[in-house]
Amino acid sequence: MDLEKHGPPPPHEGGEGCVTTLVRMPVRIVVLVLVLPVRMLWDLLVVGGRALERVLLRPLGRALQWVYDQVLAPVGRALVWLALALLVRPWVGLWRYVAVPVARYGVVVPLVWLHRALLTPAGHGLRWLYDRLLVPAVTALVTVLLVWPAAGVWRYLLKPVGTGAHWLVTHLLVLPGVWVYRYVLTPVGHGVTWTLRTAGRGLRSGVVWLVMTLFVLPLGWVYRCVLAPLGREIVAAVGVAWRIAGFISRAVGRVLAWLAWHLAGAPVTWVYRAVCTPVGHFLRDAVWAPTRQAALEAGRAARGALASARETFRAARRDAWRALLGRPQVADARELEGSAARTLGRTTTVPSVAPVSEISLLDVENVERG
Repeated sequence: MDLEKHGPPPPHEGGEGCVTTLVRMPVRIVVLVLVLPVRMLWDLLVVGGRALERVLLRPLGRALQWVYDQVLAPVGRALVWLALALLVRPWVGLWRYVAVPVARYGVVVPLVWLHRALLTPAGHGLRWLYDRLLVPAVTALVTVLLVWPAAGVWRYLLKPVGTGAHWLVTHLLVLPGVWVYRYVLTPVGHGVTWTLRTAGRGLRSGVVWLVMTLFVLPLGWVYRCVLAPLGREIVAAVGVAWRIAGFISRAVGRVLAWLAWHLAGAPVTWVYRAVCTPVGHFLRDAVWAPTRQAALEAGRAARGALASARETFRAARRDAWRALLGRPQVADARELEGSAARTLGRTTTVPSVAPVSEISLLDVENVERG
């Protein structure tokens, strides 16, 4: 951010109060002094980060990408294939072709047969015995031993006694208690509630008035007349100081760049253009080009000499072979019978066999002797 981009700070508006007018300039000066080192450090870090990204991080990223594409990815695919081949597929095959058939035909099928042929009929028989014999017998026994005696005791003993006790409790306890609650306790409770509500309302009003008078109004005045203007001025001063610090930091950076160029960049450029470039051109034209041409000519001469020596050696070897073994005697001097390729005297062609010369070496020798 700079002054050209964001423009000057907003002008001072009238009617802001004496506190705003008094604290504006000192606060902005103090904040500028505090913010300027931070802004210069920030700009330095930004420039260093961009240079680091351009010089180190970007090539390092490309190198890591190449390593990943050319090394890690193939190695990973190979390891995955190896893991599948050595670990997953054997266990899958063992599960599919060994564990599942053994569990199905060795455990599940016998258990299903046992449940269907033995346990189910036995369960049906036990259920028939339970429904037809055990339940009626137990029901009759419980009815005779427990239900009928309990019903007789309730009907002929407890119910008459309970009726009399209920009449006594109702007329001696319940009705007097209801009368006392309705005509004594309820009016007394209403009076106590009204008294406490009235006293509490007055006490709350007094406490609220004291709090508003002693705390809220002074704090509101302090916030409205002191803290709010001071906070607004501090925020505005930070913004203005940040922009001014950016302008100063950029100016300092330009000065440092100018000094670096005139102290190091310009001399190095002059030396490169005035000294290194002419020297390099001279070495290229006067030394390297003749040396390269001479090396090429020497290479061609060496290859020619080697070719001549190779041909001479071949001719000497051929002459020595003829002197030792003599000339070969062939019945048909037109062509070699062992050759399967097509010639002037043969029209058939064997696949994948290269054609031989139309004039045999024997014809050449006969012409030389003739």
